[in-house]
Amino acid sequence: MILHFAPQTCARVTLTALEESGAPFETRLIAFLAGEHHKPDFLAINPAGKVPALETVDGVIVQNVAILTYLAEKFPDAGLLPQRDDIAGRADVLAQLLRCSSDLHPLVTRFVMAPMISTEPGQAPQIRAAAREALCFQLGSVERLLARQEWLLPEGWSIIDAYVAWIWFRITGAGFDASAFPAIAAHYDEASARPSAQAVLAHEERAQQDLAARGLQFRPPPVAEA
Repeated sequence: MILHFAPQTCARVTLTALEESGAPFETRLIAFLAGEHHKPDFLAINPAGKVPALETVDGVIVQNVAILTYLAEKFPDAGLLPQRDDIAGRADVLAQLLRCSSDLHPLVTRFVMAPMISTEPGQAPQIRAAAREALCFQLGSVERLLARQEWLLPEGWSIIDAYVAWIWFRITGAGFDASAFPAIAAHYDEASARPSAQAVLAHEERAQQDLAARGLQFRPPPVAEA
């Protein structure tokens, strides 16, 4: 398998899943500042020009949810997602995964990258403030759940925990106030201590060094608070 990725992006979740699987894989670093995500070679792999994209013996798979469900079925012993017997139970697992990608992930983008998605001068602080408010609402139920149990699903750790940990990493790294979410903060620390998470951080650090050496290390522009 070959994973096309960029450090600190949501490809971290797929990279964590690959580390947890124990299966051999390679990575290909995509440098956004060099426009590599829009070059023909990569667009032939993922026409959307986004990471992650995973080349497998079964073909190329894109979109985190699709990749993660594929890896969970391909490597069931890795425990990436619980293998529930009933239809409703499987739908619930998928819903929890989609909540990360559909409800939370877009808010992360708006909070962290507001200057890049604003259409008018001075609009970024308002976009960021609205995203912060929505994140507080969405994370409220996550906080209450993690105050009662160690991991997000009753079966134990799953790749959904890695997805939420990435979300927490991105927003707190961009100035999100963590004080109202102690259970999520503790969950992040525990998820980050897993050997797979540590291996991913080391992998990303090597990628960051590569980008820095090429003068291509991306840093989001600062945003004034609304």
